[in-house]
Amino acid sequence: MDRCHQVFNDKPCLNKSSYCLLSLIRIDKIENEKIKTLAAMKTENWLSTLIFKTENNNSAFLIRLTVGLIFLTEGIQKYLFPELLGTGRFLTIGFSHPAFWAYFTGTFEIICGFLIVIGLITRVASIPLIIIMITAFISTKIPILVHKGVWTWAHEYRTDLP
Repeated sequence: MDRCHQVFNDKPCLNKSSYCLLSLIRIDKIENEKIKTLAAMKTENWLSTLIFKTENNNSAFLIRLTVGLIFLTEGIQKYLFPELLGTGRFLTIGFSHPAFWAYFTGTFEIICGFLIVIGLITRVASIPLIIIMITAFISTKIPILVHKGVWTWAHEYRTDLP
């Protein structure tokens, strides 16, 4: 009864009348549209929160600072010492077009490392860094494990020696 009063400016109508029934159907359609709109907004907010939200507590900051600075400094060193850590390193590993891959990787390490340090889109920035780490593990550590054994692999993996 209250729903009918809301639609028709407090003019009473009976639940059994077709006029009131049509008004209830209109109200339900409007409410369903509102619910669908809110659900879509929640989905968009949830997705944007998942992608763009950064934790602002001290432990998250220390982790972001450590990880971000490691990648930032490694990327800078690929430009500062190309023979040792840039093109030369990629040539030693066996990449084709080592200059391209060294500078490509270094650029991503600098940009994404900086984004992680400042806490801007850290989840998005971590994706290229994860790909870089998987590639580094497969191209450098797996051959050591296969050719030199577990103990050499464990030592070089721990100390990250070439």
